[in-house]
Amino acid sequence: MCITARGASARRRGRSLVDTRVTVVGETLVDLLWPVGAREVRAVPGGSPANVAVGLHRLERPVTLLTAWGDDPPGALVRDHLARIGVEVRRLPSDAGRTIVALAYLDEGGAATYDFLAEWAPSHVPVPEDTAVLHTGSLATVVEPGASRMLALCGEQRGLGRTVVVDLNVRPAVQPDRDAYRAVCARLAGVADVVKASDEDLSWLYPGLAPAEAARQLLAAGPALTVVTLGAEGALAVARADEARVGAPRVEVVDTVGAGDAFQSALLDAIAERGGPPEGAQALREVLTTCALSASITCTREGADPPSKAELLAV
Repeated sequence: MCITARGASARRRGRSLVDTRVTVVGETLVDLLWPVGAREVRAVPGGSPANVAVGLHRLERPVTLLTAWGDDPPGALVRDHLARIGVEVRRLPSDAGRTIVALAYLDEGGAATYDFLAEWAPSHVPVPEDTAVLHTGSLATVVEPGASRMLALCGEQRGLGRTVVVDLNVRPAVQPDRDAYRAVCARLAGVADVVKASDEDLSWLYPGLAPAEAARQLLAAGPALTVVTLGAEGALAVARADEARVGAPRVEVVDTVGAGDAFQSALLDAIAERGGPPEGAQALREVLTTCALSASITCTREGADPPSKAELLAV
């Protein structure tokens, strides 16, 4: 195991790195999966932060999901789903009264585009005391009034010495103003240790820039590391002194729903295990390889269905 200086400090304080908790804050929702040409849609519980928490649970990482849902039929589906998979969930008090619903339009290759009926308004977010890594992103960081509360929370938790990780997961359907969205992402990057985005996210935020160049735009805002997923081409990581890139395993794709979240779960697991962001090109490549494998396995299944630790080890 590679231990950074920060991780070594954690061990000296007597905390086992393999037992460090990741707290995930963000929305749960119901995806209505609508394949091209289909006459019926399928309701699947999800939401990027919830999917990430599920992925961490399957990787046997201690995880708590702080989220909110409404007392409505979609909320009942979410509640039952989270109870069944065994993730520790703390339902947040919320000013919103309904569950977020997403229409996920699937093309012939299984790639999804989204439209949302979104409300995100947690009024109080109590973070567990044993949290080592805080993760948020997606709708939770752009839908107001919750987005401003998430920005303040990230700054507060980073100030307490916790590692803050953000997945931009850009959704222009909820904020079509590119300049406004880019400003939101820059502010988030300024209170995060690690920022993850997809190449599609970055091409929308920074038209005309290559992924590595766009990643450095985010890096300039303050994080130690920016990670970019490249779909079938793998992933890259950009730090101040290092850069690394890996390919993705070739698989038969069913759909890409949840692939980025499975990648993020593996990334968070590695950060928690190491006691902070990976340092050095070799460590970055090792982490990216595992993350890309996790995403690829998810692409072979319908919906957001991340792999278990045993499945990753078997491969």
